[in-house]
Amino acid sequence: MTSLLWPVAAVVAGLGLLIWGADRFVHGAAATARNLGVRPMIIGLTVVGFGTSAPEILVSLIASWQGNPGVAVGNALGSNIANIGLVMGGTALVVPLVVNSDTLRREYPLMFIVMLLALVLLMDGHLGRLDGALLLGALLFIGWWVVSLGLRRGPDPLEAEFEHEIPQLGMGAAVAWTLIGLVVLVAGSRGLVWGAVEIARAAGVSDLVIGLTIIAIGTSLPELAASVMSAVKKEPDLALGNVIGSNIFNLLAVLGIPGLLAPAALDPDALWRDYPVMLGLGVALYAMAYGFRGPPRLERWQGGLLLGAFLGYLLALYLTAAPA
Repeated sequence: MTSLLWPVAAVVAGLGLLIWGADRFVHGAAATARNLGVRPMIIGLTVVGFGTSAPEILVSLIASWQGNPGVAVGNALGSNIANIGLVMGGTALVVPLVVNSDTLRREYPLMFIVMLLALVLLMDGHLGRLDGALLLGALLFIGWWVVSLGLRRGPDPLEAEFEHEIPQLGMGAAVAWTLIGLVVLVAGSRGLVWGAVEIARAAGVSDLVIGLTIIAIGTSLPELAASVMSAVKKEPDLALGNVIGSNIFNLLAVLGIPGLLAPAALDPDALWRDYPVMLGLGVALYAMAYGFRGPPRLERWQGGLLLGAFLGYLLALYLTAAPA
């Protein structure tokens, strides 16, 4: 038990540093972009979207660099599962969400396209450099497309919500917070990956399972905090937008990085157990919240279903995960 003391402490400290570092990074980067004259809509769709996924991206980078691609893959899929089941389910339980933004009506289908693209690339059971390059290339294309749409379109309720959330800082302070946040993110990622890998070895489970559980839930905490606070502040578009944007980033960036840095065979469980759960939760969120017969809305009971499905998945993972 004593041998696990330092790994557990590293995981706890790493998660704390990731959450605080991501918040400071977004705070500084968003203010820097505002000072450079970037529109709030563009800042929200790019800087904020990237920032809330920064913990997953940094963890994926560190894990892949250290030769633990299973952690990175588990983090990508597990974070998406947690984003829909834990974050959206938990947020809707706190405050039912009424979504009005046309931007999110476009991003729902985009999220599914990205899910299907990643599935097609992974069907051969191998995550290689070409797969990683295609995923990261798709991320660049989508970033360009989203920015282009944001520049061309007229008023959108989401822009007012972004405007309210972007801090006003002097350029010096904004740049300083950006750099501080980035350094803390790197330190937190290193501690979290080291601790998680040590715990996996001691428990006899695979890196994939650790990525799907401890790391995925931990790195999804910034999305949970951001979504709950947005919902409490009556900014439902921002709450749902955080999750959709983060899921797109996770599949394209977090899954693309291990493909480039540490190409390897994919754990079959990731493809046949975890990916269908992620896809199924995505379909459930779409069916519940899109608003086929009225304004898009996610009720408390629907949030409870999503959260219950997530907890059921964790229980099934605990019961079926085989030792490494």
